[in-house]
Amino acid sequence: MVKLLSNFYEFECNLFRSVNRHFDRKYVNFFFRNFTHVGGATFTICSLLLLIIFSNHSLKYTAMAAGLSLALSHIPVAIAKKLYPRRRPYLALEAIKVATNPLKDHSFPSGHTTAVFSSTIPFILYMPPLAFVLIPVALSVGVSRIYLGLHYPSDVAVGMVLGTSTGILSYMMVVPLFS
Repeated sequence: MVKLLSNFYEFECNLFRSVNRHFDRKYVNFFFRNFTHVGGATFTICSLLLLIIFSNHSLKYTAMAAGLSLALSHIPVAIAKKLYPRRRPYLALEAIKVATNPLKDHSFPSGHTTAVFSSTIPFILYMPPLAFVLIPVALSVGVSRIYLGLHYPSDVAVGMVLGTSTGILSYMMVVPLFS
């Protein structure tokens, strides 16, 4: 079991480095440094509040489900960060490229990735063709977290699972109440 975990960690570090090594590319750097904020608290909360306030009927209820999902999904994130205090890659690995003033809290799981998936999945369930836009958006936020040196791939993968599962559950709980 120890050998398996060691091999996984080595694979994960190699995958992390293969993404992070592109940090010095001007346009990619500009894109990911800015796009990562789509998964941040300010963007997700403000976007959902605007949709709740200014939309009608099904879209409003979907935005409410997304807001519930966003709130619920961060309970396991907060618990995991306390129970599993994993150091961020730029603190644990050598020669990692990272922006100035990086986050200092624990890396597991990725809160930005959890947020973007938890708030987009209800909209994909509401209107499946939105998946062609929202899934690349959510995946880009996840990749940005690795690119910026802040998260391992497994941090992002767990954030995707948490966000997706709470998004599905919240949509299934909220939307039938108003239909």
